[in-house]
Amino acid sequence: MFRMWGKLIKDNRMINDVVISNDDASLSRTKKVFNALDEICYEFDLGKPIWLDKTIKDFKLHAKTRFHADNFIESIEFDYLEIQVIEED
Repeated sequence: MFRMWGKLIKDNRMINDVVISNDDASLSRTKKVFNALDEICYEFDLGKPIWLDKTIKDFKLHAKTRFHADNFIESIEFDYLEIQVIEED
């Protein structure tokens, strides 16, 4: 089981969250992460964020990262989107 938690944060408060699960053992971890991020963005009605060097580094180290306004092409109504892997096979 692979699960990822997505949270929208504004003024140090969580304004929305969702947990995405994936049971497909045939997918690589990278595919599971990208698919879960796509589903999180769909649930929050967001465009897909851009992975910058800092977000990639944070995610590799902690299985968690934050996407700020500079990661999005359009303007956002929150401070950041945080994703975190909460369960892996």
